[in-house]
Amino acid sequence: MSPAPPAAAASRRSLLAFAGLSASYFAHIGFFNPYLPLWLQSLGLPIFTISLLTSVQSVTRVFAPYAWGALSDRTGERVKLLRYSAAVALVGSLGLWWHGGGAWWVLVVLLVMFTHTSSMMSLTEAAMAHLVAGDWGRYGRIRLCGSAGFLVTVLLAGEWFERFGMGHFPGWATGSLALVLLATLRLPDTREPVAQVAQAQAPVGPVLRQPAVRWFLASLFFHVMAHFSVYGFLSLYLDSLGYGKGVIGFLWALSVLVEIGWFWLQGRLMRRLSMPRWLLLCGAAGVLRFALTGGLGQWFAALVLAQLLHALSFAAHHTTCIALVSQHFPGSLRGRGQALFTVIGYGFGGVIGVLAGGAAAQHFGFVAMFGAAAVLALAGSLCAWRVLRCESGAPA
Repeated sequence: MSPAPPAAAASRRSLLAFAGLSASYFAHIGFFNPYLPLWLQSLGLPIFTISLLTSVQSVTRVFAPYAWGALSDRTGERVKLLRYSAAVALVGSLGLWWHGGGAWWVLVVLLVMFTHTSSMMSLTEAAMAHLVAGDWGRYGRIRLCGSAGFLVTVLLAGEWFERFGMGHFPGWATGSLALVLLATLRLPDTREPVAQVAQAQAPVGPVLRQPAVRWFLASLFFHVMAHFSVYGFLSLYLDSLGYGKGVIGFLWALSVLVEIGWFWLQGRLMRRLSMPRWLLLCGAAGVLRFALTGGLGQWFAALVLAQLLHALSFAAHHTTCIALVSQHFPGSLRGRGQALFTVIGYGFGGVIGVLAGGAAAQHFGFVAMFGAAAVLALAGSLCAWRVLRCESGAPA
């Protein structure tokens, strides 16, 4: 068998490097996001304060991804920006080891960390866009590595914290971010061509004025905001129902397993429907997921079914959104397009979702909060239906 051409070998090495970054980054997220609320609870903080602190990640996603995306479009130095972000986040995580300053100190530390980690995925998506080039099977395999990293740490951390308590949380944060930094150092040290960078100031306004784009961003906003009932409060909700940390970790891991399955098969599955139809289907799956979680949380089988729907409500939805962003924000717009995806969904949607979710849970209970999430997912589905009408040529 003849060796692969140099260009093909270099492309394969680049894809492996991005797969390594995806695995390490989501390994960090896999323990940090599910167990951060439980660690904060172990510090003796009330639910609403916990919701405020967990919302810091979403607050940084309001401004950080677009700022980093615009800078990367201007300079073309996406890889160097990824390395800088990982290094600062790692140093910032050392502040978690001392939390004698109370909630305010934790707030400052999380702000430093999240300002630099919240934009890493949008920078990564933009940096590897030319390698994927619309091949959703290849993209799925890279993203699958991230899901696998999440799965490993959500299971291991759940068992670890069950046995030894939440006091080791800062050590997990520092260790996982060290792996992220090492992964960024393995990325190809490339800079985009000067000719392409010179076009970075192409206006984004005309794209945002397209009806299909506006309805898509509205659907993204409501859909992701609804999901923060899971991201921010699922662990606390399950804990309040009497489920142990091992079971909580299992339910998180189950959602990641079906996510992995989806990313493995999506190269064949995504071709069966148009992207707007996938967007609508994912919205409907979200409505059912939140209704099951809130309404039948005492039934373990219902929780299992709800977590299985993660394959559609998150994994398929994520790929669909990336495809629509790539379609509407091509070329020199892609850094800002990927950033808008993060800012609108996980920034504004996340801030409102976590803060409103925390207030709703504290005053009305977790069941009411998940009911509100189902309504939000329904609103996202209606917006997705308008996207489908716009793409089919019907009046917006």
